[in-house]
Parts: sequence; structure tokens; C-alpha cells
Amino acid sequence: MVKQNNKTPVVLQVLPEMNHGGVEMGTVEIASGLQAAGIKNFVASAGGRMVYDLQKLKVKHFELPLKTKNPVKLWLNARRLAKIIKDNGINIVHARSRAPAWSAYWAAKRTGAVFVTTFHGTYGLGPFGIKKLYNRVMTYGKLVIAISTHIKNHMMKEYKVPEEKIRLIHRCVNIDNFSPDKVTQERIIKALQDNHIPEDKPIISLIGRVTRWKGQHLLIEALSKVKTKDFYCLIVGSDQGRVHYTNELKALAAKYGLTPKIQFIDHSFDIPALLMLSDVVLSTAIEPEAFGRAAIEGQAMGKIVLASNIGGSLDNTIDGVTGKLFESNNAQALAEAIDWALNLSADEKAKISAAAIKNVKDNFTKQIMCDKTIAVYHELLEK
Repeated sequence: MVKQNNKTPVVLQVLPEMNHGGVEMGTVEIASGLQAAGIKNFVASAGGRMVYDLQKLKVKHFELPLKTKNPVKLWLNARRLAKIIKDNGINIVHARSRAPAWSAYWAAKRTGAVFVTTFHGTYGLGPFGIKKLYNRVMTYGKLVIAISTHIKNHMMKEYKVPEEKIRLIHRCVNIDNFSPDKVTQERIIKALQDNHIPEDKPIISLIGRVTRWKGQHLLIEALSKVKTKDFYCLIVGSDQGRVHYTNELKALAAKYGLTPKIQFIDHSFDIPALLMLSDVVLSTAIEPEAFGRAAIEGQAMGKIVLASNIGGSLDNTIDGVTGKLFESNNAQALAEAIDWALNLSADEKAKISAAAIKNVKDNFTKQIMCDKTIAVYHELLEK
């Protein structure tokens, strides 16, 4: 067992890969916060394009086949991670996903490092709950970070995790990027021109993966019911090969005569600019989202946010103050919320915009998330 320094954190974050996604983004954000605080830290994954972000931060990345679910390879990964832990004096191992968490857990046990996890989603339980054993590794941390009250309650209900073992740390938005004063007029004009977006209509935006549980079809149904007919809608995000669903959405838009009013943008390199030119930002999930980053990105830009009244949205959107929560999976309720947003007076919009920006700055910045996570690391070492 390696002898650890029990006061100064030296952190290894472990995840499957470093391609784009919420877990990967959170890993980079924590790495950035640790570097800024002068805390030595490392990341292990199977690699990916976001390794470059770590390199810019001067955070060392160890490339291992951590996407695997093969039991033999999981054990081999545990041995490799144990060597990394010993060689670098690591005393905190922070796992962010199930398969690599097993390897990280075994490596931490072997070396005496403290094991901590972040529970990022509800994870599928499988038929008759058979995947619970596999998922349970995410509860094995000395402390377990939940990214929303929804996830905290799920852990307590499904895995019987005691509340005193859970630390609630919400995900964040980087206000260095998502801030009205950071988006230049040139960027807004470029977003308008590149995507041929009309400048004379209120813009409604739904940004996120194009997949059924995100509720793009619900939005189209709702748009067929809105009373305010002057709008233009952007559905932004990749379908990641779910072409059948995209085709279904386009057919639905045609059915309601909405094709001229809806534009599908399969990717964008400037989401803040698209948000800045939007009037209303949506989060229409029909299943509970673990957190729902889109809602706080919209609020950070001072936009009116309409979100389903389930999951993480209950934590990040204040009904009637920073936007509106509507009944999930209810097209009529969404239509009424859109009408409400589109008919707000200029003074009402300004008041909600200011409240939305304040909500993000008070609760959901990268600095807040990093400070709370670092506090968990110190708490673990003090114990």
C-alpha cells in the first residue's frame, strides 16, 4: 500500500474517453479548477479530441483502454491505474463512469488512495434490475457527488445510499463563454448569415442531441398549437445516426405546415451566438434529465427559459422568475408557455433576464462547482 499525504489532494479523474459530452466537459472544468488552485491532478481515459483541452491546461493525461467492459481488461486496467497512482503520489481517485469506476475502485483499494465518484445519471437498471450490481460501483465512493436533487433522490431510493454520504454539487456553465457581453455583434451576424436565420421574427431555440427523450417531437406538436404565429424555431443538435427520428420530425413539421418556420441545424461551432440571437430557449425533455445544462446556458445568456417540470430543471429553473416550468410531455402546456414567453412586455423580459443571469452567477458557475468539489477532496483527506 502506497503511503499517502493525507492533507494535500493529488487527484486522478477517471472516465471512459475524452470526446465531447457532459462528463468530459465536467472533467476538463474540474481539471482547470484544480490547476488554478495549485492542486496537482491527472486524467486517465481512452483518449479523444478533448485531451487537447487538458494539454492546454498542462494536465497530464494517461491513455488506457478504459471504455472496455471486458472483466479481464477491467482488471488489467486496475493494475495500470495502481501503478499510475503509486508513481504520482495520487491520494484521490475520482471516477465518473461505471466501467472505468470498477478499475479505479480496485486500484484505489490496492494503493490506499481515497475513492470518490460522481453519479452523473440514473443509468439503466435493465430487466428486473439486473444491472444494479454493475451500476452500484458508482455508490462505492467514500463520498458520492450527485449533480442534482433528482440524482440524489434516485441514489437514495434505488441504491439505498445514506443521505449523509452524498454531496450535492450542481453542474455548471462557463460564464467566460456563456455571457451576453462576451458575444460580439460580429459573431451574432455570422450565426444569422451562416444559418440563414430571419432577423425579423422572434427566435425559439431547442439545443441538444436529437433523440426522442429530449422531446423535439413534443416541441413541434406544441408549435402547431401556439396562438402567436410570428416565430421561427431552431432545432440544433446532431441526431448521432438516429436518422429515422429526424425524418419523423421533418414529416411532423410538414404535417402541421410548419416546415417554413422550423430549421434543423445538425451542428454549430458557436452555441453562445445562437443563444444570443434567440428570444426563448427550451428544454423539453420528456424523461427526467440528470441536470439539464441547456437551461442554465440559456439563463446565463439572459434568455427566457422554458423547461419541463421534471429532473434537474427543478433545481436550475425558477418558475415565474427565470423562466417557466411546464408540465412535462404535455404539448398544450408547452404551447401555452411559448405563448406566455412570446407575449411578455419589454419590462417583464428585462426583469426575467436579470434574474436568470443572477441565478447562474449565484449558483451555477464553474468556480462554484470547482470550489465545492475541492472541498469534498479536503473533507475526504481530513477523514
